[in-house]
Amino acid sequence: MEWKNYIINQCLASVYYIPDFITPQEESYLLSQVDKTPKPRWTQLSRRRLINYGGVPHPKGMIAEPMPSWLQSYVDKINQLNGVFEDGKKANHVLVNEYLSGQGIMPHSVGPLFHPTITTISCGSHTVLEFHEPQESDDTAASMQRVPVTKLFIEQRSLLILKDDMYNKYLHSIAEVDQDVVDENISNLSRINCQDTKIQAGDVLKRKTRISFTIRHVPKTSKMKIKLF
Repeated sequence: MEWKNYIINQCLASVYYIPDFITPQEESYLLSQVDKTPKPRWTQLSRRRLINYGGVPHPKGMIAEPMPSWLQSYVDKINQLNGVFEDGKKANHVLVNEYLSGQGIMPHSVGPLFHPTITTISCGSHTVLEFHEPQESDDTAASMQRVPVTKLFIEQRSLLILKDDMYNKYLHSIAEVDQDVVDENISNLSRINCQDTKIQAGDVLKRKTRISFTIRHVPKTSKMKIKLF
């Protein structure tokens, strides 16, 4: 697959969006594997829960852990996208996020722990990803009221790739809503193909539980135990 053909030219640099990157059968398989995950394996946050696979990133370095076989094949699938990570780098970490309907995440950046490329496979539900200019203030209320500079409609089974300023400059967020109103500010509106149904501006779509798999490269890793504190 030539992933560079899927660039969203209407968006800020650089966004690549590939619908139907995985099949419905693969989606069901991934969701079933996540559903089997023991509760202690999850990290519970205030607005969602998550799992780290491959290790837990840390400024002093990530202690590399084996990737489960059911997930490794999808890490390999990303690594087979020639050049998606520059300089021959390969994905070695997966962050699994669970978003129930109504859950989201505040505007944030990914930071320097990772190679500046994000690849995300979405399963279970659509969402709308919003991008914001960075702000100097740490005012939480002001952060939540900011108008996004662009939006992306993320379908289930799609792959999203973010690079350049979309990784390094702009913050991204997901609103805490039960449904999304499709509007003309969605940069990939002409490219979405949700279950063969044409989505148009003005449509109101209810969210379901979404599981995202963010597959990326952690440059600083170790096979030895690191003293973190």
